[in-house]
Amino acid sequence: MLKKKDKYVVAVVGATGAVGNEMIAILEERNFPIEKLRLFASERSEGNTLEFRNRKVSVKVLGEDVFKGIDIALFSAGGDRSRHFAPFAAKAGCVVIDNSSAWRMDPEVPLVVPEVNPHDLEWHKGLIANPNCSTIQMVVALKPIHDAARIKRVVVTTFQSVSGTGKKAMDELLQQSADVLNFKEARPGVYPHQIAFSCLPHIDSFMEDGYTKEEIKMVNETKKIMDDDSIRVTATTVRVPVFRCHSESINIETEKKLSANEARAVLSAAPGVIVYDSPEKNLYPLPTDAAGKDEVYVGRIREDNSVENGINIWVVSDNLRKGAALNAVQIAEKLIADYTD
Repeated sequence: MLKKKDKYVVAVVGATGAVGNEMIAILEERNFPIEKLRLFASERSEGNTLEFRNRKVSVKVLGEDVFKGIDIALFSAGGDRSRHFAPFAAKAGCVVIDNSSAWRMDPEVPLVVPEVNPHDLEWHKGLIANPNCSTIQMVVALKPIHDAARIKRVVVTTFQSVSGTGKKAMDELLQQSADVLNFKEARPGVYPHQIAFSCLPHIDSFMEDGYTKEEIKMVNETKKIMDDDSIRVTATTVRVPVFRCHSESINIETEKKLSANEARAVLSAAPGVIVYDSPEKNLYPLPTDAAGKDEVYVGRIREDNSVENGINIWVVSDNLRKGAALNAVQIAEKLIADYTD
């Protein structure tokens, strides 16, 4: 259990990556009570400095023995590094909030979205998992509907931005776009096919049953976060030529009838949700609306006339913020507010 303090020693592991940078910015924006910030990355980033509260902070090389004296470590350094280094951090008395997929489905590790299941922080053992970006925004929108009408089935199609893959993917989209517009060949590198002016129904590797790992993550993580294995979930995940923000088309079947207006009211009252839904004025969530914002935007709320109790919604959120860095910082905030000695 984390000890209650006025200020905490906080580490960001993977500090030089896109999500690591976002974590540092959000810690500053939200005035997290930090006594000292420590930054870690791989050997190639050693000697770099990053700015935090108008001061330069040096990036150190991640090692097994660097966690002594650190209270909270926000990890965004990939699954392999998390599997290796997180146990060393926890053993040193540090609480790890990990953004990779390494620990998400471990039954001994809580998988937390603060608007949905903050109570699961009660049973952490020094390690807390941050869910997949596409899962986070979906469950924030699903939770109030589940509480109001009990969800039976979810069918989701995602439209995920290239920033979910990282900076190299963003650079590739930029270069390919320029190449296509200048009548040059667009050469794929990060993705197996051209992403500029195209859509790839392929995120992460394919499984034997034809689904991708990203799709299976959304199924399994949703059930764990919502603490309800009876919810049936099926997903199709698509990479689209958008730099930032994931969008999702979600079809929800419920036990109890929920009208579109009732769903709209329930979602409007939900924490972390902004209902942006006036089709007659061409108002519905766009990646350009959600970029740089903390909330999950929901619109296109309408009844599914093909089933007795069905709702369709369109959900957009910033995958680098709520889908990753912000959710991790919110977990840390909830931890120090409600779950410290």
